[in-house]
Amino acid sequence: MPSPEQAGRLTGVIADWNDERGFGFITPANGGPRVFVHVSAFPRGRRPVAGCEVTYAPKRDDRNRAQASDVRYVGRGPTSKSGPGEVPLALAIAAMFFGILGMLVALDRLSIVVVALYAAFSLIAFTTYGGDKSAAQQGKWRTSESTLHTIAVVGGWPGALVAQEYFRHKVSKQPFRTIFWLTVVVNCAALAWFVHAAPIDLP
Repeated sequence: MPSPEQAGRLTGVIADWNDERGFGFITPANGGPRVFVHVSAFPRGRRPVAGCEVTYAPKRDDRNRAQASDVRYVGRGPTSKSGPGEVPLALAIAAMFFGILGMLVALDRLSIVVVALYAAFSLIAFTTYGGDKSAAQQGKWRTSESTLHTIAVVGGWPGALVAQEYFRHKVSKQPFRTIFWLTVVVNCAALAWFVHAAPIDLP
């Protein structure tokens, strides 16, 4: 079987990867400058991470800059610290929260309208995160972080939490994550006050 070099492919290591924006650089094993690589050059099903050994087909972009295409992983390599395994945890947290809301409705301490609003804002949050992730990878107009936080604080945080893990978006960026969890605390505190101090009877 021919080696990667004999097949016109080169070997290297992902030296830097920006998962938020969907691109990074490969350091060639035979030396030379780093090569740009976009997430679209990788096979589906496994997110790139710095430290992975890969083979790739070299090419030039429309500005004659070196770029990698048809990237393939060599062995298992390192994996990201958080991945698909975090999605069930986020789903469990969101489900537990909606379970509490359902219990409050059953006890006549909360209106079903409030639950519907949480569900609606969570859906908005999920789709907004997905759109922002796609925009980041394609270099298009982005949704501002203040907008994402606003959706979370008004009740969309369960959907935002699931979206962060599902799309691998904003999962490690600071201070975004700290502010996000503050929005969760603020929203839950407001809900607790509403249930305790201002219960209303709505269908």
